[in-house]
Amino acid sequence: MIYFAITILSVVAMEFMAWFTHKFVMHGILWKWHEDHHQPHLKEGFFEKNDLFFLVFAVPSALCYIIGSSTVHFWLFFVGVGISIYGLIYFLIHDVYIHQRFSWFRQLDGKYSKAILRAHGDHHANQEKEAGRSFGLLVVHPKYFKKRSEWNKDSK
Repeated sequence: MIYFAITILSVVAMEFMAWFTHKFVMHGILWKWHEDHHQPHLKEGFFEKNDLFFLVFAVPSALCYIIGSSTVHFWLFFVGVGISIYGLIYFLIHDVYIHQRFSWFRQLDGKYSKAILRAHGDHHANQEKEAGRSFGLLVVHPKYFKKRSEWNKDSK
């Protein structure tokens, strides 16, 4: 039971780690890696420089698997599992569902899936390094559950 809890806690923690990394690293010091993700896809090829961030998150996961498998700190193995699960969720939602890099499934009709699309669309509405919004993936601000035309009505 404790290892299940560690895994779930690691998945949840990764949403906040991803938010922090997206806001302060991807839109900060490593903007050159992330910038092409905010540009129209007019270039040839499948990969973006932004895909390098897969390695940024894969390395800690792999280290947790290695260290957790070979030491008394076995719980680290389950941290690695949690990071991997979050990575799979991120890949399926961000790359497959939102950006349609693979045609595995199309538009979903649920309120939550639409809110995720609206939040990510709002994030991509800004193609610059600064003044970004909505840096997370799974935790969505309540305004994105409404239509875009209703976003500013609550602030009046």
